[in-house]
Amino acid sequence: MRKGHGYKTLKPLATLQEVLDVAMEFERTARDFYTDLIPKVSKNLRYLVEDLAAEEQRHFDLFDAMAKKTSVDRLLKTKIKRPASDRKFSDCIHVPELGDKPDDQEVLQYALMREHAAMEQYEALASETPAGPLKDLFTFLAIEETKHKNELEAVYYEIVHSGGV
Repeated sequence: MRKGHGYKTLKPLATLQEVLDVAMEFERTARDFYTDLIPKVSKNLRYLVEDLAAEEQRHFDLFDAMAKKTSVDRLLKTKIKRPASDRKFSDCIHVPELGDKPDDQEVLQYALMREHAAMEQYEALASETPAGPLKDLFTFLAIEETKHKNELEAVYYEIVHSGGV
């Protein structure tokens, strides 16, 4: 068995550094996916995909800044229980191929799934992480992802139920 993300998700404990690495990759792949998608989506969704790419960049920047703080070095070695949502979260690093003209509904469904996975993961990580800056960051991101998911659900409902798809 190779030691990639799949191997790590099988271990019952993870260091906060390992968790941070996966979270950064999650946010990076999302940013790149949405950025690549911007010229391909319909005009109805372009603003939304642009916003998603920008949000993922902000989340990546938050993790990157946290990883560079020397004050959290010792904390990053702390082991925590892997959340039940870890496998689904790690699986989101692999993005789908939606083609040159992706369907609005398909884009929204993927974005909703991703936001839901992030929300669950960050909530679980916040509950497992000791008090401090990383716990605060996971709590903040759980709230952010919940807001994103709610906003996407509203757009999805509006587009799908107005006959826009």
